[in-house]
Amino acid sequence: MDKRFTDIIELIKQSRSNAIRKVNEELIDLYWNIGGYISKKVELSEWGQSVVKELAQFIQTNEPDLKGFSDKNLWRMKQFYETYKEFPKVSTLLREISWSHNLAIFSRCKSIEEQEFYMKLTKHENYSFRELDRQISSSLFERTMIGNSKLSTVLRDTNTNVVNTFKDSYVFDFLNLPETFNESDLQKGLIEQMKNFILELGRDFLFISEEYKVQVGNSDFYIDLLFYHRGLQCLVAFELKADKFKPEHLGQLNFYLEALDRDVKRQNENPSIGVLLCKDKDSEVVEYALSRSLSPTMVSEYKTQLPDKKILQQKLHELFNNRL
Repeated sequence: MDKRFTDIIELIKQSRSNAIRKVNEELIDLYWNIGGYISKKVELSEWGQSVVKELAQFIQTNEPDLKGFSDKNLWRMKQFYETYKEFPKVSTLLREISWSHNLAIFSRCKSIEEQEFYMKLTKHENYSFRELDRQISSSLFERTMIGNSKLSTVLRDTNTNVVNTFKDSYVFDFLNLPETFNESDLQKGLIEQMKNFILELGRDFLFISEEYKVQVGNSDFYIDLLFYHRGLQCLVAFELKADKFKPEHLGQLNFYLEALDRDVKRQNENPSIGVLLCKDKDSEVVEYALSRSLSPTMVSEYKTQLPDKKILQQKLHELFNNRL
């Protein structure tokens, strides 16, 4: 890069980071204020859970471009406010990390000391959501307290770019922008090609979304590809795994299907279907995940109209061989 212009590049990057931080701060302020409003209404017995659901439906109906205001997320805002309203010392920290980071911390950490620890860690280390989740799962707080030790300098060597830290789906929803993050460019490319292939298989498949978000409790999960099948009148979730088949992959997919049937499926639609696609260096595995409530006749009907496993296996083989 021409050294004469590096200062300009740095100015651009700094301004971009500042803009992202400011948007995130506004989003957290908004969620805090909404949470406080709902909390006070509930405390005064003016609102119950049904009213919050009505509010979510009202927002969706009247302002369909506004995203991130499902009844589950509205209740999360209430929990967020109630968790920290008595602890003003963390007020600034809350606004310096993303909503997804905040969700992970206040839903998984038991004490204000532990919550503050992970807030500071996320801020100072520019942790991505996945890295924060990994550190909480590894009990870093407990290990640090027991050892009475300072954080290893190794952690500081794994910093991510600040832009990636705030690449939160809630920020993109808030600005009404398309999400641009994926686990990896390879995964993104494979998912895109598989989406196109499924659409080519027949007109019955209607594409809904990539990385479709489902909410369970205080956690968000993302389905690789979600379609609607007109013939079967049901949602069809596709999960692509770039590794060897494991039984827990099917368990995860069934977990997604339960969330879809509970929160997304309409009353006139049939139970959702899952299609698991696994590819490692030696084999391609395709498995269907079907609801246990289905009758043998319905199971047979589903399998008749779903893509043949052998065709999907062959496509997986082609996709991966073309990428390697």
